[in-house]
Amino acid sequence: MRVTYWLEHAWLDPVVEPGVLLTADGGRVTELRTGVEAPPPGATVLRGLALPGLANAHSHAFHRALRGTVQVGTGTFWTWREFMYSVAYHLTPDSYFDLARATYAEMALAGVTCVGEFHYLHHRPDGRPYADPNAMGEALIAAAAEAGIRITLLDTVYLHGGLTRDGYRPLEGVQARFGDGTAERWHDRWTRLRDGHPAKDGEHARIGAAVHSVRAFSDRDGYADFARWTDGVPTHVHLSEQPAENDACVAVHRRTPARLLADSGFWGRHTTAVHATHLTGEDIGLIGRARSTVCMCPTTERDLADGIGPAPQLRRAGSALSLGSDSHAVIDLLAEARAMELNERLRSRSRGHWTAGQLLRAATEDGHVSLGWPEAGRLETGALADFTVIGLDSVRTAGPAPRLGAETAVFAATAADVRHTVVGGRQVVEDGRHLLVDDVPGALTRSIAAALHG
Repeated sequence: MRVTYWLEHAWLDPVVEPGVLLTADGGRVTELRTGVEAPPPGATVLRGLALPGLANAHSHAFHRALRGTVQVGTGTFWTWREFMYSVAYHLTPDSYFDLARATYAEMALAGVTCVGEFHYLHHRPDGRPYADPNAMGEALIAAAAEAGIRITLLDTVYLHGGLTRDGYRPLEGVQARFGDGTAERWHDRWTRLRDGHPAKDGEHARIGAAVHSVRAFSDRDGYADFARWTDGVPTHVHLSEQPAENDACVAVHRRTPARLLADSGFWGRHTTAVHATHLTGEDIGLIGRARSTVCMCPTTERDLADGIGPAPQLRRAGSALSLGSDSHAVIDLLAEARAMELNERLRSRSRGHWTAGQLLRAATEDGHVSLGWPEAGRLETGALADFTVIGLDSVRTAGPAPRLGAETAVFAATAADVRHTVVGGRQVVEDGRHLLVDDVPGALTRSIAAALHG
């Protein structure tokens, strides 16, 4: 389907251009013209500031049910985890589809056009596979399709219940539904999933892989085999999120998590470290030299009191940075971009660690690359026609500026300012209303109630 949009303003990295005519055909941008002062006849007019579609590079869709509950009282990551497990216990393929569909619709309303779903909720609560062993993953893929966004399903290997100084613990309780028993069994199930969703241009789903963490996967399980199986595939891992994880890994393996993975050939351009909060200088060098991406999730990292990761040092070492909303305490990639800079200002007491353009690139192009969509995240001819438009008439964005730039999007706008979202040339959000999912707040309310109460 051929469609033409007239964009009042568009961020064409590195500058904002007024009056941009964008034509899409077959899901891709086929023409991009600047300096078009007035909309031509037949063009769809989108007023505001157009940006490439945002990539939410780290999501756990079922965590959306935790918003407004886990923020009560005191605690740590470990106490938060127990409540998270209680939600994970009740989900079925049907109820997970409903919750993910509503959550992904919320993402579309926030300008997200692609999500990286870090998926480890595989089996029945007692650990027995469903008739289709990938039923839960297929539910997530179908949910993204109905919400109108792209998805990279990062199917996750999760074999152990934790790591202490005394060694690995078995899966316990709800963790039973996370595990496949062995790395080989995970690989068999993952291969079936991957073969059912070949990565073709224009399709909405691609299959990636993940190691949950060094807490959940051991060197005796076969890091080298895992690295060989997933070579060239978007591959993510929770890394050094907590000091306790590092301490246990050093006690058992005599190496940090980053070094343990490096010694098995894990790191590469296709791999992404999520959080990477507590790294040594050697860890930073290992990840940076491999040109691996690091996905920061500043809101979750603040919410769980995890700490502030060494993002500037990782960038200087050679890592690209992407962003995720992780536990979905909020879904706002512009806020995540802003927080990466503001967190570093608090720590360093200096400003300007990134330009607004660099932060926006983390939320768009670099996030898409980390999810295996290198043809997305830019407004240019040949790219996927995925973009979002923020309004310039809200109380946050209104007012004359000497020169409209990426700063308005990164340092003033929020998800509430998203007016339109387009995926593959098709408008998914129009004037702040989702065109494919009716009553997104109602869908969230119903699906969260089902997730909490079974």
